[in-house]
Order: sequence, then structure tokens, then C-alpha cells
Amino acid sequence: MTDVTTQEDWDPGRRRDAVRPRTDRRRLGWREFRRSYPGLLTTMTIAIIALLGLDGLLVARYQRYQRETRELRAAMSDVERKRTDEILAQNENRLKVMVELFKRQAKVDPSLHLSVSLDSSVMYLQRDGALLREMPITVGPERRVGTAPDTVHIAAPRGKRTVEQVLEEGDAWDVPAWVYTDRGLPAGETRLKGALGPAAVRLDGGTVIYSLPSVGPLNDSAYILPGAIRVRANDLKAIAPNLRPGVAVYFY
Repeated sequence: MTDVTTQEDWDPGRRRDAVRPRTDRRRLGWREFRRSYPGLLTTMTIAIIALLGLDGLLVARYQRYQRETRELRAAMSDVERKRTDEILAQNENRLKVMVELFKRQAKVDPSLHLSVSLDSSVMYLQRDGALLREMPITVGPERRVGTAPDTVHIAAPRGKRTVEQVLEEGDAWDVPAWVYTDRGLPAGETRLKGALGPAAVRLDGGTVIYSLPSVGPLNDSAYILPGAIRVRANDLKAIAPNLRPGVAVYFY
């Protein structure tokens, strides 16, 4: 026997499944939404104001830099302006040529070496053009550190460096005092074991290739040491036995 619902029996406000609880599908108006979620609206308003303020600050600084540049150029003679433009163009072209030269030198180096592509955030272990291992990296930002007037600009290097020391987790690293300041931390130990993670490589000139440590001021996945390279611990551990003092590291 077939159960047929007639026009008279149909109730438009009743679900076909009477057991399921009814839900209110009405669209909330702006006033009702504002009364229902005051905290959410307050948070969104504060976030928007903060972002607008940051944008305003960046725009103001950009305009100031542009104004200072115009004033400096206006104070120059035509010859000085032309010479300055030529020097800037030459420096830019020189950097591009140097990067290409180091990239090519890394490809033809017959000895075991590391190649670090800063733009691609990748490090390679290579020998005589053969790729032995490819590792993703995180490049530390450029930053001016120290206390004025004794400050220094730190950035990831370009060119050829060499390995000075391969560090294990039990080895100590001399933590620069500015690292604590840069992180907003109180001054801590200046020589700390495991501060560069389970594996690390120290290069000539002070640049370090390190992994995330469990102790010290670098124990923060969101913080990258300025001018340094951070690599996954398993990658550094895998290549560490092949590295020794004097091994070349090409940055481009």
C-alpha cells in the first residue's frame, strides 16, 4: 500500500523527517549580528585600525626617503648626478655578474662542496657537477644589530666561503650578545652547548649553517638568525660526515 500525501495533509512548516530537530536558517541582519558577536567585531576593528596604522607608517617612511633622495639629487650638479647613476648601474650589473660566476664555479668544482641558492632557498651538496643531495633552507634576514654607535649590518653572504668547523649537539657556540637583544631576551650565556642545534657548520667570516636547537636564544621556529642559514636537522646530520674544514661553500 502506497502512502500518498495529499494537498490537504501537506504542512509547509513541517520537515519530512519529524525526528530531526529544527534549525533556524534565518539570515542575521547587521544589527542582530552586531548584538550577537560584539567581541568579534571589536577584535576585527582593532586589527583593521592596526593594519591601517602600519600602512600609514610605511607610506610616510617611503615618502620621506623619496623626499630625501630628491633633495640630495637636487643638490648635485649634472655631472655628479650622471656619475652617481652610472655607479649604481655598474654596481647592480657587477653583482649580477658575480652571482652568475659563483653559480657557474659551483657547477664545475670537482671537489665536494655546498652550493646555497639564496633566492630559491635551497642548498645543494655537489661534486663535479653531480647533485648528491638537495635541501630546503630558510635564509636569515638582513639586519643592523648592536647598540649605536657600535652597530654592524648583517646579511647572508654572496660568494665563496669555506667550512671552519662542523659542530655536533654537544659542541658549544659563542652566542653573540646582540642575539639576546635582537630577540628581546635578557642577556644569557655567551658560550652555550647545543645553541646551534643537533648539527651545524661554522664558516669563515662568522656565517653559520645551523638547525633548530632545543636550548638557547635560537630555540624558536619563528626566529631565524640574521645572516645565517637554517637547515633541517636530519639533512645536516646526513651530510656532516662528508664535511671537513676547507670544504667550499658557494653562496649565490
